[in-house]
Amino acid sequence: MAVYIEEKKLKAMERKVKVGEVALRFATLVLGVSAAALMETNSEVKEIVSIQTKAKFTDMKILVFLVIANGLAAAYSLVQLVRCLTCMLHGTMLHSKAVAWAIFISDQVMAYITLAAIAATAQAAVFAEYGQPEFQWMKACNIFTRFCFQSGEGATMALLVSMASICLSGISAFNLFRLYDCSFI
Repeated sequence: MAVYIEEKKLKAMERKVKVGEVALRFATLVLGVSAAALMETNSEVKEIVSIQTKAKFTDMKILVFLVIANGLAAAYSLVQLVRCLTCMLHGTMLHSKAVAWAIFISDQVMAYITLAAIAATAQAAVFAEYGQPEFQWMKACNIFTRFCFQSGEGATMALLVSMASICLSGISAFNLFRLYDCSFI
C-alpha cells in the first residue's frame, strides 16, 4: 500500500513538472517571437540640421544578435512544446537517457545563448543611454527616444525569455538525473 501511495505521489509530481515545463516553453515561444518582432520592426527617423537620420535595429549588431537569439529560442521552444504535449497526451514519460541528455544539453545551449544576448544588449543600452565620452561616442537615446524605448521593451521581453530558458534548463536537468536515481525525489 505504501509503495502505491509513493508511486501516486511521484506521478502527481511528474505531472506538475510537465505542466510547468509546457507553460515555460509556451511563454518562451510567445515572448521570443514578441521580442524578435518588436526589435525587428524598431526604427525611427529624425531630422538633424536638415539631414534625415534613421535608426534601425540593424545599426547595432548586438540587436541583430538579440533578434536571432530570440528567434532561435522561440523555434526551439516550439519543437520542445510539441514534444512535451505529445508526451502528455500519450501519457508517456522520458525514459531514454540519450534523449534526456540531448534535451538537457540543448536547453543549456539555449539558456547560454539567450543570457549572452541579453547581457551584451544591456551593455549596448548603457552606451546608447549615456554614451562614452572617452571614445567620443555620443548619447543616442536623447536623439532617438522612441527607438530606445522600443528597444528597451524588446530587451525586457528577451530578459524574460532568458530567465525562462534558465528555468527550463533546471527542469531538463531534473528530468535527466531522475533517470539515474530516484532516491532524491
